[in-house]
Amino acid sequence: MYPKHMRYTKEHEWVAAVGDVGAIGITDFAQHELGDIVYVELPEVGRHVKPGETLGTIESVKAVSEVYAPVSGVVTEVNAALADAPETLNKDPHGAAWICKLRLKDPGELDKLMDADAYAGFVAK
Repeated sequence: MYPKHMRYTKEHEWVAAVGDVGAIGITDFAQHELGDIVYVELPEVGRHVKPGETLGTIESVKAVSEVYAPVSGVVTEVNAALADAPETLNKDPHGAAWICKLRLKDPGELDKLMDADAYAGFVAK
């Protein structure tokens, strides 16, 4: 259910890194818990973030939830399509609904995150 090439946080974000760039999004578990997503606040390109810092917010019919940076880096790109179609987070959370991309400051930080099996075990509790 959770793509093996991604790393996961306890706050239900994922990061998929290719070289020194990581795409960031929320997990299927997170979107399911939020319910129908109606708005996404994206981070600013050029912003420097550290692990655990807020990247943006997601608003659903149930709640408003913050999206946290799983790793440190600089925001290089945002998924502007989410502004017009925030429901994409419900439909394809591990694919088309990436929130932003970071140029990773320290790719070694990925090793501190959960792999797919560990995350599946975490959400099963």
